[in-house]
Amino acid sequence: MTSPSRSQHFLRTGFSLVFSLCLLMACSAAAAASPDSAAIRQGYEYYQIGDLKAPTPGRTEAALMLMGGGKWPHKAFAWFAARGGHGHFVILRASGEDDMQKEFYTEVGGVASVQTLVFHRREAASDPKVLDIVRHADGIFIAGGDQANYVNFWKGTPLNVALNQHVEHGKPIGGTSAGLAILGAHAYGAMDGGSITSKEAMRDPLGKGMTLVGDFMHLPNMQRVVTDTHFHKRDRLGRLIAFVANLRHAGHADVVGLGVDQDAALCVDGNGIGRLFTIDNGFAWLVQPKGSPERIEAGKPLDYRGTRVTGVGTQSRIDLKDFKVSQPVFDAIADVHDGELTLRGEHAPLLVIHGGAGVERASMTPQIEAGARAALELALRKGYAELKSGKTATDAVAAAITVLEDDPLFNAGKGAVFTHDGKNELDASIMDGSTLAAGAVAGVHRVRNPILLARAVMERSPHVMMVGDGAETFATEQGFKLVDPSYFRTDRRWQELQKALKDDAAGVSLTERLMALKHFGTVGALARDSQGRLAAGTSTGGMTDKRYGRVGDSPIVGAGTYANAACAVSGTGWGEFYIRVSAAREICLRMAMLDESAQQAGQAVINDEIPQMGGDGGAIILGADGSVSMPFNTEGMYRGWIGADGVPHVAIYSGDPLALPAPVR
Repeated sequence: MTSPSRSQHFLRTGFSLVFSLCLLMACSAAAAASPDSAAIRQGYEYYQIGDLKAPTPGRTEAALMLMGGGKWPHKAFAWFAARGGHGHFVILRASGEDDMQKEFYTEVGGVASVQTLVFHRREAASDPKVLDIVRHADGIFIAGGDQANYVNFWKGTPLNVALNQHVEHGKPIGGTSAGLAILGAHAYGAMDGGSITSKEAMRDPLGKGMTLVGDFMHLPNMQRVVTDTHFHKRDRLGRLIAFVANLRHAGHADVVGLGVDQDAALCVDGNGIGRLFTIDNGFAWLVQPKGSPERIEAGKPLDYRGTRVTGVGTQSRIDLKDFKVSQPVFDAIADVHDGELTLRGEHAPLLVIHGGAGVERASMTPQIEAGARAALELALRKGYAELKSGKTATDAVAAAITVLEDDPLFNAGKGAVFTHDGKNELDASIMDGSTLAAGAVAGVHRVRNPILLARAVMERSPHVMMVGDGAETFATEQGFKLVDPSYFRTDRRWQELQKALKDDAAGVSLTERLMALKHFGTVGALARDSQGRLAAGTSTGGMTDKRYGRVGDSPIVGAGTYANAACAVSGTGWGEFYIRVSAAREICLRMAMLDESAQQAGQAVINDEIPQMGGDGGAIILGADGSVSMPFNTEGMYRGWIGADGVPHVAIYSGDPLALPAPVR
């Protein structure tokens, strides 16, 4: 038996050992997180992670990563890492510690090492160790913070020379927020200790707050550029226009502006071709004035009309050699008059709608036909009013579809058909072609306007589709007032269900009835706004007598609804077939990849491919150039459009005359 004294000695010894190990671990952790003490004495802090002695796995390439601040799009950093040969990267900053290098090395990954230099004095930019680290970097990334520190600490120093030489040697460089601000040939230095707002800059574009710096960074394809960051979130279009006005007034006649949204990165390869990565539907903004300002005087507000603003999205490509943008996601003209900014589009607004294929003359009455035409015209006017007031294509689509959902004539919203169980189940989807953002709901029972809930899913949630009770819970959280299910009950739809139930009892199979059924109903809308943005939406009550929680194509993005920068589509028909061929997206792909017209692509998918499989239906198609097609293979399809003349043009049957708008900008 161990004596008490020996037991106590054992406990004391064990405790001391554990305490010593814990102390050693704590000291090791502190050392890992602490900067090199010698570096601190030289005016900077140094951190590193990874194997500094490992060979660089690949070859380095010339590249730029222009990031607008905020969260890192990791795919952009993976692109950046590859341009640095997955080798050794250096982060430069003037505040903070080693958090960025940890994210780069552990979360993005794919690099041999990351070193961080945090500058506190100008002398550090001449330190031999600092210069050696920078000269051996495979890639350099400049963090956010205060760009005035970068100007004060680096401009005109050996480090400034080393950074420009790094780029000359064909290695990648990038920056975010303040780090991006200094990468243009001209930089907003914020040298007065503040951050000028758009209103302040336009009110006095030659004022003391306009601290623009030149002869700092000399990067390929950026010789004519002044940048700005956190662009849309902080409303910086006005100040970037003021920067450009100031520089052009100073003799830089060809300077342009390039803004990047928060949580977005424009990645530019060695040929000057840039592509955008984003995690929050952001853009890059190309700002190209025409000539010099009409008025730019000290102490007086700016007058500068006719600046072209072009949106670069994930679908776009920008060539920084000539500033041409392929597939721009929007295009507008900015006018500054007396220090106030207005934006206007140059595209003719256009709205196209359908109220469903499957219309048969035998089932129509003069009253139904007149009601349908009136409803189509009202929907067109409501949606077009949104466009004429300067609102977006998405606003117009939602407004037009809401009108049709509120009319019991159409199989959507108020006029939804009944399921086998005597319920109404509603589906809808909407898509913004400029961002590829989308929202959808399926199987909702108490939402008066499902298209509005689909839009809320798109804009107020991280999801694309919500279903059933969950979607309705989300609706109440977002302030939607749910209606009693009896709101959707109409005698006409109830009688259609009773007939279907009799067919059930008579032994007519569901498949046989579907083969004979003309898919009457479903509503949809497409729009192009004055800035050239496209949007699409579709809403439906589904199929009479449907069972088993069936969902068709209407709420499925790519099948019943699709929009991108070049094309928008809304379908109506036998949904199972539209889903199987991804009908809406296939039409857009044919237009983009095969250079087919809207008419050709619609014919191939709606009137050839789907009928060959046993399906039927129709669609409306809108191209970015304003081309319109309305293919269908049933006796009729409620359809219409409204454009520059402001007059609704509608048709119902296949033989009805309906001249379509000519493609225009």
